[in-house]
Amino acid sequence: MTQTSSIQLLTPQYWKDYELIDSGNFEKLERFGQLVLIRPEPQAVWPKALNEGEWNKLHHIRFKGRSATTGDWLKKDAKIADRWHITYKNPDVEIKFRLGLTSFKHVGIFPEQAVNWDYISSTLKSFKTPKPKVLNLFAYTGGASLIARAAGADTTHVDSIKQVVTWANENQELSGLADIRWVVEDALKFVKRELKRGNKYNGIILDPPAYGHGPKGEKWKLEDHITEMMLDVVKLLDSKEHFLILNTYSLGFSSVIVENLIKSAFPSVKNLETGELFLQATAGSKLPLGVFGKFRS
Repeated sequence: MTQTSSIQLLTPQYWKDYELIDSGNFEKLERFGQLVLIRPEPQAVWPKALNEGEWNKLHHIRFKGRSATTGDWLKKDAKIADRWHITYKNPDVEIKFRLGLTSFKHVGIFPEQAVNWDYISSTLKSFKTPKPKVLNLFAYTGGASLIARAAGADTTHVDSIKQVVTWANENQELSGLADIRWVVEDALKFVKRELKRGNKYNGIILDPPAYGHGPKGEKWKLEDHITEMMLDVVKLLDSKEHFLILNTYSLGFSSVIVENLIKSAFPSVKNLETGELFLQATAGSKLPLGVFGKFRS
């Protein structure tokens, strides 16, 4: 008889400052705080629920791509600021983000990650370890780092891009937090050094890109390096109390692949959950935004 495990479909429950209004025709219409943006979305292959007139009436800013990686933000009103703040609050913690219009369609946050933030804060609150140690790899502007720190963890944040780590530090100050350890380094190199030092962590978060570069030009390609990364990372987990989250946004990856990766690296895994993250549009559609595997002990 074949053993099956159920695949979860999860969407954030606690957002007040974010809303996916609609998606379709390779675009998404979303509200961040008071501002409504139109951005490209390669996964939104279905038709929009709302008509073009409604999209045009609702939005304040639209991103128009010039190439595969860059583009321009077109504002209805030139007085709209390029930077603004939003808050995220769940039953355990509250954090704040500075958002900004970057040249490559991002604004500094991936709202679907709130599902993983809730898992981090509730898990840390349940731990008996007085000050759990958490490592956030490929950590971007620090949502998971802020959540871990706000939940009382001794937190290390690793990303290869200096400007992004500076942005994460701004978010720490905005959130009224302190003492996150900032590391600008290639994630795989950092993990190997931590292994040599004999360091252990109660929580590890990985959100690797499909492609990336370290500060010294190190190449990261998800399918080439993720197995090595997982085999190393699980050796850093504290044996008594731990959690791990692997999140990927890569069109070729399914949650079954993530399940196999985790089980291969950590055969004794308990409480493994796998599935897909999505954002529920107010107008009806579900927008898939990556797959995850997570476990805790």
